[in-house]
Amino acid sequence: MISLDLGWDVLGVYVENQVSVGLQGSSVGLALALGFGAAYACYYLTSIAKKPKLVAGGKKFYEFLRDHCPVVTETYYPPFWCWESRVQTLLRPFVTAKPWVSYRNELIRAPDGGQISLDWFDNDSSTSHPDPSSRPTILLLPGLTGTSRESYILHMVQQSRELGYRCVVFNNRGVSGEKLLTPRTYCAANTEDLEMVIDHVQKTHPAAPIMAAGVSMGGMMLANYLGRKGRRTCLKGVVVFSAGWDVFECTASLEKPLDRFLFNSYLTSCLQASVHRHRPVLEKNYDIDHVMKAKTIREFDERFTSIMFGYPTNDDYYRDASPIHKLKSVQVPMLCLNAADDVFSPNHAIPVEAVKQNPNLALLITCHGGHIGFLEGLWPRQSTYMDRVFRQFAKAVIEQGSRLTNLQ
Repeated sequence: MISLDLGWDVLGVYVENQVSVGLQGSSVGLALALGFGAAYACYYLTSIAKKPKLVAGGKKFYEFLRDHCPVVTETYYPPFWCWESRVQTLLRPFVTAKPWVSYRNELIRAPDGGQISLDWFDNDSSTSHPDPSSRPTILLLPGLTGTSRESYILHMVQQSRELGYRCVVFNNRGVSGEKLLTPRTYCAANTEDLEMVIDHVQKTHPAAPIMAAGVSMGGMMLANYLGRKGRRTCLKGVVVFSAGWDVFECTASLEKPLDRFLFNSYLTSCLQASVHRHRPVLEKNYDIDHVMKAKTIREFDERFTSIMFGYPTNDDYYRDASPIHKLKSVQVPMLCLNAADDVFSPNHAIPVEAVKQNPNLALLITCHGGHIGFLEGLWPRQSTYMDRVFRQFAKAVIEQGSRLTNLQ
């Protein structure tokens, strides 16, 4: 019995010691976790969450944005778990919801015999603008291979629905399922199709004010259009998201090893898939086998895009496609949102100085946001920072547009 009692005593002492050690370990672990959490929170609040930089070419436009678009002066809080540029860019299509939108499709004929697909959201249930003849219209331009079904387009349609506005999405030739009737697609430099679409929308609803929003390549096309047209346009205002301002710098950035792997190769394959889909009509004019061997967007443009639109060299095409060279001629109020960490549009190529020289331009630069990312909050499923910029600027242009006249 003595040995048994002794055994229980030893076991009790051992268990007591282990519990004490475990509690001490838990305390140390908890302290480390709290310390790391406090350090990360401090880093996030001082280095990640920051107010955007607002640059405007004139005091009048600057004050208009400050008064009617408070988002331009508010701190942008990207998700604490998702603020890095590439992660935001990659996750946005999966994290954000896709609001249900029922479109009315319209195919219009171009002078060369081609057809362009427009997806209308008429918003006939609008209570703020019940008269369809005067209901404000917002023209939306998706990115390089995008359509009216992209999540960022659906979000802008949703914001417009809540404001009571009508939307129409300009799908570039051959990307939204329609048949390509002529051996011609699209590019950032050529704005003939866009001019025709704007003219068609204006003639369809002549009493309705029209503004436009473009994303990525859609934004580049809009900026190039405004640079060419000057005051000869019916657009009341334009907002551009994640545009590439200097195509040479954009392609060079996307050819860095990691970004080539994550983005460049994928986008090139998407472009090639569209070419393959329309091969019967394109192969009469272009060496499609050579195009399908392209490994980068630059190679694709050298073998296909620059040739299609008649440029002597690809450098000539890239020079013409770069909106930075046309900003001085823009005569319509245009707000541009870019993230400083966007690998598609590198920070050093964002045209801050050019914007300062034109009173019709304003540039909003966030420290983070990636390319068409701009996720914000703890779980950014329903809305993004980009959505809020779009909503506030669209409402300001439509409802306070008289303040934007004579910005000189």
